[in-house]
Amino acid sequence: MPESIASSARPRRLLLLSVSAGAGHGRAADALCATAQTDFGAQTLHLDVMDYVPGAFRRLYTDFYLKLVDKFPALWAQLYRITDEAPPDAMPARLRRAIERLNARSLRSAIAEFAPDVIICTHFLPAELLAREQALARLTCPVHVQVTDFDLHALWVVPRLAGYFAASDEVAARMRARGLPPEHIHVSGIPIMPAFAQVPDRQTCAAMAGLDANRPIVLLMGGGAGVGALDEAAEGLLRLDLDFQLVALAGRNEAMLARLQRIATQYPQRLFPQGFTRTIERLMACADLAIGKPGGLTTSECLALGLPLIVFAPIPGQEERNCDYLLENGAGLKAVDAVALEYRVRALLAEPQRLARMRDNARRLGRPQAAHQVLRQVFAPI
Repeated sequence: MPESIASSARPRRLLLLSVSAGAGHGRAADALCATAQTDFGAQTLHLDVMDYVPGAFRRLYTDFYLKLVDKFPALWAQLYRITDEAPPDAMPARLRRAIERLNARSLRSAIAEFAPDVIICTHFLPAELLAREQALARLTCPVHVQVTDFDLHALWVVPRLAGYFAASDEVAARMRARGLPPEHIHVSGIPIMPAFAQVPDRQTCAAMAGLDANRPIVLLMGGGAGVGALDEAAEGLLRLDLDFQLVALAGRNEAMLARLQRIATQYPQRLFPQGFTRTIERLMACADLAIGKPGGLTTSECLALGLPLIVFAPIPGQEERNCDYLLENGAGLKAVDAVALEYRVRALLAEPQRLARMRDNARRLGRPQAAHQVLRQVFAPI
């Protein structure tokens, strides 16, 4: 039954705003939408801000970002650091905000049409836009922001919002250090889909995926966009003289999926390529070990299911900080290159007790109910 916090003549209307720069921001918004509907009986709408801007701005903001982090990670690392250290009132920051405002005018009409009771932003861009709308008295409903990494970049620090949701205690401490009011900061974890709290057992999940639950299962992930040389990593791992099944997720990268499928013909019953899936929780639930990029959502999903993660080729900046969080808490390892990746996979599969300790550490950090906790706080005053 939906949770009742406050009586209302109509269902509470929740608007989620994300930005499709990578898949994580949208996945967090989807998780909040699903939980708001099932647990709170709310009416929800999820908008991608990039659907309300001109094509040129969208290509610059999303496509350019993906190419930059994939092809020029060192340049992205510099931009991440520079924008994190720049004062909020510096000329480049003011210019950036002006350009963003000019390219999101139609978003205001969409918000007004839905007439939300409350808004949650899972990206800093809409949070900045709406803070200005509130300052101009053109928006009166509460606006909250959900940080989607285990780090806090300066762009997430948008003053005078109703609430700020942090992935961890350290992120909350960073929020306070940057001047956000402590009473508006909440440690919630990062919202993930309700399915991660209701996953079937390993045997069932393995059978659903056509895998043998009695043999080790390694999950190789490239993110929603399939970023990274998955085919090269898969070939290197399959050359190891170990008996394990490798599930390689290419996301929406159809060219990568085709390459993996060609490789799979050489390794029957060992390599299982897949494209984008909406039941990733089942593959994670039957895996012994995951390999991939530590996006905030992927990291949170692994932790919720107690799945150790070998971090491979993290994006400088936010993903490196997510990686640090896993390493510091004993829930993951880092592979700096293919040799290190193969060494770590061999070592972990040969040391089941070590792998079990990592699983316990991951499960201890997991917050499968993060979306519910966020929404309890958001809906409480309404």
